[in-house]
Amino acid sequence: MPGLYFEELEPGLVVDHPTRRTVTEMDNVLFSSLTLNLAPLHLDEEYSKGSIYGQRLVNSLFILGLVSGITVPETTQGTTLGNLGFGEVKFPKPVFHGDTVHVRTEIVDRRESKSRPDSGIVTFRHLGINQRDEIVCDATRMGLMQKRSAAEQQTAGAQA
Repeated sequence: MPGLYFEELEPGLVVDHPTRRTVTEMDNVLFSSLTLNLAPLHLDEEYSKGSIYGQRLVNSLFILGLVSGITVPETTQGTTLGNLGFGEVKFPKPVFHGDTVHVRTEIVDRRESKSRPDSGIVTFRHLGINQRDEIVCDATRMGLMQKRSAAEQQTAGAQA
């Protein structure tokens, strides 16, 4: 598994994720339409020309999902037991069609689970950054992460 176990997710660890993604008009229109977010700032070019941005904005929930998803291969793929939720989420700068987003993750905190001896709770801070090095998404997330010892016991049990 490429993901990291609870023991490896030490506070202060920073991961610059290699995946970059250019956001397209289709991403924005499809996501906004599928989620019934019909705000003209996402869908109506003529309306948006008169806005303070002068163009359509990419749906912020798409950006949150993209930023979260980009982090998976290097942090939680195969080692997470579940997403426990998001804390504070900010969108300091807008994202427009054609912007390219990359992500940096910092491990902020971790603690043993009080109810599950096989896991611990990790607090991640994900920063979505555009091609101009502007932060476009700043999200804190908590994940229930598997301990390496629990994974090794599962593997040994499966082989027996």
